[in-house]
Amino acid sequence: MRRIQAGNALSAFGLGFTVPYLYVYVAQVRDLGASTAGAVLAVFAMAALVALPFTGRIIDRRGPLPVLTGAAVLASLGAASMGLAASVPAAVLSAALLGAGTAVMQPALATMIVWCSEATTRTRAFATQFFLQNLGLGIGGLIGGHIVDESRPNSFTLLFGIEAAMFLVLAGIVLSVRLPRSFTLQETRPTDAEAKARGGMRALLGHRAMVQLCVLGFVLFFACYGQFESGLAAYGTEAAGIEPASLGTALAANTAVIVFAQFVVLKFVERRRRSRVIAAVGLIWAAAWIMAGYAGLGHGSQAMATAAFIATYAMFGLGEAMLSPTVAPLVADLAPESMVGQYNSAFALVKQLALALGPAVGGPMGASLHAPYIVTFVVFSVGISVLALRLGRRLTPVQDNPSLVSKSRVVAQHKPAEHLETAA
Repeated sequence: MRRIQAGNALSAFGLGFTVPYLYVYVAQVRDLGASTAGAVLAVFAMAALVALPFTGRIIDRRGPLPVLTGAAVLASLGAASMGLAASVPAAVLSAALLGAGTAVMQPALATMIVWCSEATTRTRAFATQFFLQNLGLGIGGLIGGHIVDESRPNSFTLLFGIEAAMFLVLAGIVLSVRLPRSFTLQETRPTDAEAKARGGMRALLGHRAMVQLCVLGFVLFFACYGQFESGLAAYGTEAAGIEPASLGTALAANTAVIVFAQFVVLKFVERRRRSRVIAAVGLIWAAAWIMAGYAGLGHGSQAMATAAFIATYAMFGLGEAMLSPTVAPLVADLAPESMVGQYNSAFALVKQLALALGPAVGGPMGASLHAPYIVTFVVFSVGISVLALRLGRRLTPVQDNPSLVSKSRVVAQHKPAEHLETAA
């Protein structure tokens, strides 16, 4: 588990080096134009949407370790080639490799964490992953910002080279891991694994609790992560008059709250029902959107508007810290043992869809329809609370509150979809 978490932090560090500067690099440094830069970002997202539907089956058939290793090597090739890309085809192909590789890593890493944890330790394991991921992204972005120089393309080549190296380090760490295969994991794998894998999507869509969680996950990511650097940023600059430097401060406040509050929050949520924790996040985010509304639609001073806008991002960070030990472990606890990879991949696909649609919807609204934008996302946030409470009715007591599991270190038994329906 320590090796997996270390590799995850290093790969996040590499991503933090380059992702904030990808648009500037393609459009200005390589002088390929704004339309090409937009196409590169779109391909980066679309590659993930293409790769993820196939990832889960491969993980469940071959295991997460070879999948994660291959994805890390693929992402490394994409990063290295992006650092040398001087033409439109090269930049687009590099974005496709990088987007597919980084997307496939998510469910593979999640499945490895599931295999290395038990129901009683999984919450803390995923909280640690989220903490290290944000720490790596923040430090990488901070250091990268001091290295990049738009007048020197070689500085960007260096950044992408470091990112490529971090992915290879992740692959090396993964290859040194010997995954534990507990008695439970071995015994509950079906003998007809091929048939299970072929019918996996039908089984998943028939699992109502998982479908409800996917719907909830889409709303979560659409209403928060999908707005950070698009709709909310556009709203802040157009409606609240926020300076670009203050946008950076707001993002830094978000990361700081996650880093400093994660393990304090973890103690609060560990012994509480997951559905109610997620419902509380919806209310916190509703308050955050109301705060953003004050920043842009209120009649206070510019200093007050800026402070309210930064507080909005900080409140989002508090909600994120509450979600990290809640949602990802719940996906694992809902999955039958033979389909953990497919469940993780399906949830990652839902997240990617939300992150793709969020900017497309929120960007134009945030820039021009200021009051409707705030009202819309206050409603979305309240909807999170409603969906979470409805989901809680379909969860078993242990799935909703894993602290109820006996301290005997016996992993809680996963129930197939049809059993869950009977229990519900």
